[in-house]
Amino acid sequence: MTRSLRLKLDRSAKTPLAEQIHRGIRAAIERGVLAPGARLPSWQDLAAQLGVARGTVRSAYEKLSSAQLIIAARATGTHVADRPSIPVRRDKAPDPGSFMEMYQELTAGPAIFQMGVPSQETFPATLLARMRARAVRVEMSAPAIYPDPRGELGLRREIAAYLALARGIECAPSQIIITSGFSGGLGLALRVLDLGQRKKVWMEDPGFPFTRHGLELAGLSIVPITVDADGIDVDDGLQQAPDAALVVVTPGQQAPLGSTLSLARRSRLLDWANQNNAWVIEDDYLSELQLKGRATPALASLDRAGRVIHIGSFSKTVTPALRLGFVVAPAALASRFAETAACLAPAPGPAVQLATADFIREGHYLRHLRRTKRAYTAQGDALLKQLRTRTTNVAIAGLAAVLRLPDGAPDLAIARQAASFGLAPTPLSLWYASKASARPGLLLGVATSPLKRIEASCDRLLQIIDRLT
Repeated sequence: MTRSLRLKLDRSAKTPLAEQIHRGIRAAIERGVLAPGARLPSWQDLAAQLGVARGTVRSAYEKLSSAQLIIAARATGTHVADRPSIPVRRDKAPDPGSFMEMYQELTAGPAIFQMGVPSQETFPATLLARMRARAVRVEMSAPAIYPDPRGELGLRREIAAYLALARGIECAPSQIIITSGFSGGLGLALRVLDLGQRKKVWMEDPGFPFTRHGLELAGLSIVPITVDADGIDVDDGLQQAPDAALVVVTPGQQAPLGSTLSLARRSRLLDWANQNNAWVIEDDYLSELQLKGRATPALASLDRAGRVIHIGSFSKTVTPALRLGFVVAPAALASRFAETAACLAPAPGPAVQLATADFIREGHYLRHLRRTKRAYTAQGDALLKQLRTRTTNVAIAGLAAVLRLPDGAPDLAIARQAASFGLAPTPLSLWYASKASARPGLLLGVATSPLKRIEASCDRLLQIIDRLT
C-alpha cells in the first residue's frame, strides 16, 4: 500500500509525522487512488512499515476517521469510506447552432476584420494602466463602505458634461447610471420599464443579434422593422405594430448598415412614442466615432417628453475590457433606475470608474477620439480601395466595410474558413431576424484592419470567397 501510494515521510520537516501520514492518505482518497471500500493496513502494520511509533499512525487514522474518510471495525478492518462520486468538470463546447456558439465565434480574437473592438495600435495602454493603478490605491485606501450603486459621482459628472458637449444631451448626474457596458444598460432598462401586457418591440432588421436575443430572453415579442438609407422605417413599424411598447434603435450609425436616422423620422418616432406611451431605447452605437464629418446629435437630445432611454459605453471608443457603460434615464424614471441598480444591478467597482473619470477630466478621452478617428479613416479608405479592385458591392458603414455577396452565398461558411487564416469577418446574415429576410454578406471591421496587413488580408479573403461561391 505504501509503495503504490508513495507515502514518503520527511523526518526533517517541521510538519509532524502523523500529519504527513494523514495528508498523504487523504490525498490518495481524494484523487481516487484509494477507491471507496479499499482496505488499509491496520495502524500497527502501517507503523511497522513506515518505521514510526504506533501512536503516530493511530493519530493519523483517528483524524481520517473523524473526517469520515475511513471506517475502522474490529471484524472487517480499516476501509476507505463510501463517498458520492464527484464528476470531473470539463469545459463543454457550446451546442452547435446555439446562441453561445455564435457569441463565442463573434467575440473570439483578436483577429483582422473583427468587429466591435477598437484598435490595439491606438489604445493608450500605458496611460490607462497608470491611471488604473492610481485609482486602485485610492479605492483600497477609502473606508470599507458600499459604493454608490448608481456609480461614482465624479464619473457621472464627467459623462454628463461630455454628453452635453458631444451628443447634445442635457442631463443631471443623478440621471446617469453606470453599468457594465451596453448589455448591462439594456438589462437594467428592461428591468425598470413596466410594459405590462404590451410585449411587442420594434427592432431594426438587420440589427445587433445580441440585443435581439436579449429582448427575447426578456419575454418580448420582436417585430423586425426594415432599415434603409434614412435608418429605421417608422412607417413600416406603424403598419406592422402600432401598439408596440418599445423600440430599440441605433440612430447615430445604424448597426450594421451605417445609415443615420433622418430628422424627419426622428421626429415621427418621438411623436409616436409620446402619443402611445411607448419607450425608445437609444443604443448610441459608436458614439462619436463618425469618420466623415461631425457625429449627429443623439436622439435623446430631441426628446421633450421623456420617452428616450439613452445607453452608451466605452467598449468601442476605449476597450471592451473595461466593461463600462452608462444609461441616461428620463428624469421621471431616474429614481426607479437608481432603486433597480441598488437592488439588482449595481455599478462596477470604483477603481475602473475613477480611472475613466480622470481619463475624461484631463482631456485624454477627447484627444484619444481625435487620434482614433484619423487612424480609422485612413484604414477605412485603404480597405475600401483594396476591395474595390475586385468588386463594387462594398461600402463603408460606420466602423465596418459591408461586402455584399451574391444571393445564396454561404457567408457563415466563408467566415469560418477565414478564421483559420487569422481573419474574422462577421457574416451579415446573422444580423437578420429570419433566414427569409437575411441577405448574405460580410462585415469587415475597420478598427482591426492595420494598414500594413490590409492588402494581404483582402487577397486571402477574396480567394476564400471565390472558392466557396
